[in-house]
Amino acid sequence: MASPVSEELPLPYDRRKDLEDFDNTKAGVKGLVDAGIQRVPRIFVRPPEYPAADGQDLDMEFEIPVIDLQGVLGAGRPKIVPRVGAAARDVGFFQVVNHGIGRDVIERMLEGARAFHEMERDAKAEYYTRDLKRLVRYSSNFDLFTSKYANWRDTLFCEMEPLDLDPGELPLVCREIVMDYSERVKALGITLLELLSEALGLDRDYLRDMECTKCHTILCHYYPSCPEPHLTMGTTRHSDPSFITIVLQDNIGGLEVMYRDRWVGVPPLPGALVVNIGDLLQLMTNDIYASVEHRVRANQVGPRLSVAFFFDQHMMPTPRLYGPIKELLSDNNPALYKEVTAKEFVAEVYSRGLDEKGKTLLSRFRLQT
Repeated sequence: MASPVSEELPLPYDRRKDLEDFDNTKAGVKGLVDAGIQRVPRIFVRPPEYPAADGQDLDMEFEIPVIDLQGVLGAGRPKIVPRVGAAARDVGFFQVVNHGIGRDVIERMLEGARAFHEMERDAKAEYYTRDLKRLVRYSSNFDLFTSKYANWRDTLFCEMEPLDLDPGELPLVCREIVMDYSERVKALGITLLELLSEALGLDRDYLRDMECTKCHTILCHYYPSCPEPHLTMGTTRHSDPSFITIVLQDNIGGLEVMYRDRWVGVPPLPGALVVNIGDLLQLMTNDIYASVEHRVRANQVGPRLSVAFFFDQHMMPTPRLYGPIKELLSDNNPALYKEVTAKEFVAEVYSRGLDEKGKTLLSRFRLQT
């Protein structure tokens, strides 16, 4: 088991062995908490150059936009389109209400995520794997062996499309709600991409026709209570390698967004869903839409639960090239990025892990000027 530390770090140690010992438990961070650990193991402790967030650096004045989608399929659409476009350009994050997914569905999804992570240890361990070919898998930190430190988080990965996931592969305790929630949020995601297309002056179906909705993944995150939250993070700062991400968060909070060089909290709103622009959409829109960095603080209160829905390209073996949309380019707005395949993009994600040093994933594909 990984050795615990306090703020006084011991002499050099065998980090690889501690990582392997932790991974081999197949119990994740929750297993540490269940064992009664009082100190954060060293594999989770952040190096001095990347101190943990303490909430003291938050901008308390700026508020993440909240967009009411009531009437989006009818008379309200002309007013909603520019609001979505402005939020995607200026902030990269916004919350949506009256999105058509009932409170009962939202509560059942959170309950399903909790039910999985709180299964008996041996039953849950059957899903623990780092085999990316498994469409349903559970692990702690997908980048455990490549990151400088681990995050205080466990995750159930559900690769829903395009490979026709057999519902029987999903854990029984959350099978029905994951399938239901997946279909409902996919429909919402399609609507959001339509709005984002229209806000760019493109046809409503432009992004859908670019196969931006063909692949989607659901991640059920579980952030156990942390005995020393000042030493680690729930999720380190990063931007998402997706087209868009739609997040359901519980009422604990801790999600923070980088806005104009300051961190801004995303307060939980009953029934709301959080939407953010991903790296691929920033690339395609030639920096018109902003994929911004965000993080989740560790907390002594917990567990915190969130469910993230990604329109992404992780499981799509397509040769399609993604680059700046030609209709958006001009002599005054030349292409800023080269074209990239999904395979190239995903390879960068898994080779780097979550990116602490800024958005180097996108910069990898930026044209030299």
